Amino acid sequence: MKISIKEAADLVGGKIFGNANVEITNVAKIEESQKGDLTFLYLPAYDKFLTATKASAILVKPDTTKDRNDLTYIEVKDPHAAMQKIIVKYFNTEIEFKGIDPTASVNSDVKLGKNVTLGKNAVISAGCIVGDNTIILHNTTIMENVVIGSNTLIYSNVAIRENCEIGNNVIIHSGTVIGSDGFGYAPDEKGIFHKIPQIGNVVVEDDVEIGSNVSVDRAAMGSTIIKKGVKIDNLVQIAHNVVLGENTVVIAQTGISGSTKIGNNCILAGQVGIVGHIEIGDGILISAQSGVSKSLTKPGKYRGSPAMEMGTSLRLESHIRNLPDYANTIRQLEEKIKTLQEEIQKIKGKDNF
Repeated sequence: MKISIKEAADLVGGKIFGNANVEITNVAKIEESQKGDLTFLYLPAYDKFLTATKASAILVKPDTTKDRNDLTYIEVKDPHAAMQKIIVKYFNTEIEFKGIDPTASVNSDVKLGKNVTLGKNAVISAGCIVGDNTIILHNTTIMENVVIGSNTLIYSNVAIRENCEIGNNVIIHSGTVIGSDGFGYAPDEKGIFHKIPQIGNVVVEDDVEIGSNVSVDRAAMGSTIIKKGVKIDNLVQIAHNVVLGENTVVIAQTGISGSTKIGNNCILAGQVGIVGHIEIGDGILISAQSGVSKSLTKPGKYRGSPAMEMGTSLRLESHIRNLPDYANTIRQLEEKIKTLQEEIQKIKGKDNF
């Protein structure tokens, strides 16, 4: 792909400083870019690369110093957002494979929409419905009575179990399992655990993206629900009957226990653990490696284990870091008190004499 600086600037509403005749053939990170690349600068931590970058052009904020004659600047309000817009327009990798591969196994009663793509060894079982322009890639297995919407992309080696529902414009990455059995067991009088049938399903609404190697368990009864616009990172566990609210983000290695309800527009950072049967309200951010043991209903930021409001957690952590100093201070004060007590006893002894 080759584009002119003017094309890029016009797309993002940017102002050009420098050589406007430069052509771009690739995009790259500022520290790795080479001649012909377009890069961007949006965080102060990367300012150090500005003088040395080999890129031909760079997206920058209005307050950035533009003193290199060999570098063309495109001034925009948000370089990160502008770069994403350019990538989507000009450099986004598309799936080249189209059509239905001869090795795909499609049950005779499956309903396929227009322009559906099925990769090598894809399996579409009885009773399934697949919408228009949906792509299901190699070795993916769709079990019975699954409904998949339009313009959805399912990468290789995904498994979607029976009766689940996948919406429109959904992306599911490799290795993910949708609708595996929930972890449900009941002990008998001898302490032997017996499996509880998991007869519900999973509903994934529109515009959801699910990363690789994610497990979304089917409900024991009813549905596990991933609502519209949710984004799930790799290696996340979502247990049976969980509800994830609209536009919530769940980051890697997070685990959400059964029947927990997460509100809209939440962020669960990496390695967050959440117990079952609680509620997380709308607009809540839970920072990395936090453990949530009870419901959180007040919007805001939480951290720690058990999770608490971030300000309180940071103050407690500060006190914990200072415990050695506190202990030393206490010992010094105890010694002073002991000395004072000894002096008082001496004075009392003299008075008695």
